[in-house]
Amino acid sequence: MRPTMRTTRCHRTSKGRKNLGVAETFAENVPRHLFRKGIIRLKAISEFIKKNNGFLYVLPSFLLLVLFSLLPLCMTGYFSFTEYSVLKPPVWIGLDNYKSMAGDPFFRPAIRNTVIYTLVTVPVQTVLSLVIANLLASRFRGRVGNFFKSALFIPVISSMVLVGTVWKFMLATEGGIINNILGLVGIGKVNWLGRYNLALISVSIVAIWKNVGYFLVIYYAGLMDVPKSLYEAAKVDGASPLQQFLYITVPALKPITYLVITLGTIWSFQVFDLVYTMTGGGPGTATITMVMSIYQSGFKQYKMGYASAMAFVLFLIVIIISVLQKKVFSGKGGE
Repeated sequence: MRPTMRTTRCHRTSKGRKNLGVAETFAENVPRHLFRKGIIRLKAISEFIKKNNGFLYVLPSFLLLVLFSLLPLCMTGYFSFTEYSVLKPPVWIGLDNYKSMAGDPFFRPAIRNTVIYTLVTVPVQTVLSLVIANLLASRFRGRVGNFFKSALFIPVISSMVLVGTVWKFMLATEGGIINNILGLVGIGKVNWLGRYNLALISVSIVAIWKNVGYFLVIYYAGLMDVPKSLYEAAKVDGASPLQQFLYITVPALKPITYLVITLGTIWSFQVFDLVYTMTGGGPGTATITMVMSIYQSGFKQYKMGYASAMAFVLFLIVIIISVLQKKVFSGKGGE
């Protein structure tokens, strides 16, 4: 029995050595091969990161842009060709939503009111902010200038809903502070928000009052970069303050003017909360805007496909206007 046990032990030992040899072979050959490939890949990745580290810095912002801007835009474009509501899945209907806009009794007034609102607010707030910024930079400096800049910037940091609610009470026919002041000078009460021909103008004035402070700061920062030597040379040549403003300040601030007009146009076409809180789109269709029409179609009538079509049309209009503005200012030395 003993030789048999020894033979068994020797057999087990030799078998273990054979297994150990296989393990050593696997450990020496296969892991090293994979390890070398891994090292090569890591080096390639490291070199790519070093050469393109700028792209990695903007990658988070790019992903957010895709997630919250490009993806919704593509989905809006797709839904605009479908009949889609909350209760049923989208059904492809082609251009029917776009054809329906031609006969929509609210879409045409919405476009008209949005265009009028833009034509009123953008030029007025651009000119006002430029003139006030020039006065603050040339005449009112120090504490006085800082006071006016702070006072004019307060409406900017206030929410549009708050501004609309406060001005709605101020413009009220009964008990409104504006009508009370007019009553002191013998002028009768005016229904600012209830008359068809006054409601949109009243909303536009409030929007101008709120936005002037923002564009004022942009113009003021631009004025600080205009060389003072230009004004000194103009004074020596006998140029008046008005001539200095027209022939030095305005041309020097053309790139900023392009920015102000572009931002103002985009904001004007996107106006919703101010109109919603002050008039609700009324009286009738006097103040309904494109965004408000989109809101009513999508979230009150649950026509998501039709609302997407209107939103896509609004997007195209804003893009076309921005491109035209770019061409106009580029042709006049705006770059």
